[in-house]
Amino acid sequence: MASHLPLNALRAFEAAARHLSFTRAGLELRVTQAAISQQVRSLEDILGVPLFRRLPRGLALTEEAEALLPVLTDAFRRIGATLDRFEGGRMREVLTLGAVGTFVTGWLLPRLPAFRAAHPFIDLRLMTNNNRVDLAGEGLDLAIRFGDGAWHGTSALALFAAPLTPLCAPEIAARLRQPADLRREVLLRSYRLDEWPRWCAAAGLAPPPVRGFVFDSSLTMAEAAGQGAGVALLPARMFGRALRDGRLARPFGTEIALGAYWLTRLHSRAETVAMAAFRDWLLDACRDPAQGTGG
Repeated sequence: MASHLPLNALRAFEAAARHLSFTRAGLELRVTQAAISQQVRSLEDILGVPLFRRLPRGLALTEEAEALLPVLTDAFRRIGATLDRFEGGRMREVLTLGAVGTFVTGWLLPRLPAFRAAHPFIDLRLMTNNNRVDLAGEGLDLAIRFGDGAWHGTSALALFAAPLTPLCAPEIAARLRQPADLRREVLLRSYRLDEWPRWCAAAGLAPPPVRGFVFDSSLTMAEAAGQGAGVALLPARMFGRALRDGRLARPFGTEIALGAYWLTRLHSRAETVAMAAFRDWLLDACRDPAQGTGG
């Protein structure tokens, strides 16, 4: 039966059912109220069931109509979204990218106009995360994440390292003359609890008491540090603008490398044209001498 259902009648029913009015449906579809009514009656005849109860002051949906309406609304929405992807004689390709928020704000956002200029027919959908990502569960084509590149079932291409170093508000940095001075400060922590002990070891310092807040986002931790809540271990190259603007200061040169940023995708996910284009653009951009400077 489905192959014989008239599209115009389905569209008329869907609009009338949303508005509960033939008149408003006609205004939306730019036809007369009588045309909508006729299309709905023809659909009712084909289906052999009534779709509306005609009331003195409007319409009410039958049980059959309540079952049909959400299916049609979703179908027309999806058709419209697909047709909207056609532009200039070709179809826009959708690319869904997940990325750790620090990388997005500190590196990717300033470069997105260049990507769009190079690939105007790729519709990039960007989803930020705190480095905990499920490529399959979240429907991601690609993900940029921080770590050692070893994620099960995933291929990973190295982008660049992001060493960690203490960052804080300028007024706090002014009283930090040597690493031992950190013992008097609140040390802000990420969910990776080994970071401060490893930095202290690199700086030749016995680990001071770590009693600050714990954050699941480097961006939030950087904001807290900038507001004077304490000293944070952060990738300095991702906060170049904040350092240049004086919102953050770097009191010491010692840094530790605990990982790098990687472009990842599932082994089971076939690479599309859009995925390959973004990969090539990203790798080229990361080889630029200005990469990682925070824009």
